[in-house]
Amino acid sequence: MDEKIREILKNGGVIAFPTDTVWGIGCLPENQKAVEKIYSIKSRDAGKPLILLGKNLESLLPYIEKLPENALKIAKKYFPGAVTLVVKKSSLTPDFVTADFDTVGIRVPDCPIFAEMLEKCTDNGILATTSANISEMGAVSTKEEVINSIGDKIDYILDDFGFTPKGTESTVVFVNEAEELKILRQGAVEVKI
Repeated sequence: MDEKIREILKNGGVIAFPTDTVWGIGCLPENQKAVEKIYSIKSRDAGKPLILLGKNLESLLPYIEKLPENALKIAKKYFPGAVTLVVKKSSLTPDFVTADFDTVGIRVPDCPIFAEMLEKCTDNGILATTSANISEMGAVSTKEEVINSIGDKIDYILDDFGFTPKGTESTVVFVNEAEELKILRQGAVEVKI
């Protein structure tokens, strides 16, 4: 299974997977055709960026310019978990992933199945991702919902091994270089530092 997923990703495929919050879809961040496929699958507005999910904070650091002190405090407190940090991106993060924004969302899900897949099926433990649903249709929290909504459009659906996401999307927190915090989306976690 691991080799199959690795091959699918390397060849520009899009996979679906459970996380601690909702089901997601993702691809390798450097593959522009795969990223475009995600936008097509979801009928997603081209102005909305994808986020990077990683197996740990260390795997995400090359994709950001630097982690502001307040962002690091949040990461230490809530990673792995249902918080997405939006910070200034590095040149390693392609513009086509971030819809030309100079920031990128990063998160480490608290989901052993997802973490193991990243470890075994990617070289750097990172996927460019978004929720596994048609845009504006609401997030999905079961494999069956993924199959019913977009199953015919994606290349592989990871087994959930009985794991069920909580069903509430992550809280999105923007941290600028002046250390100011702004909640962009209130989700599963109330962020306090």
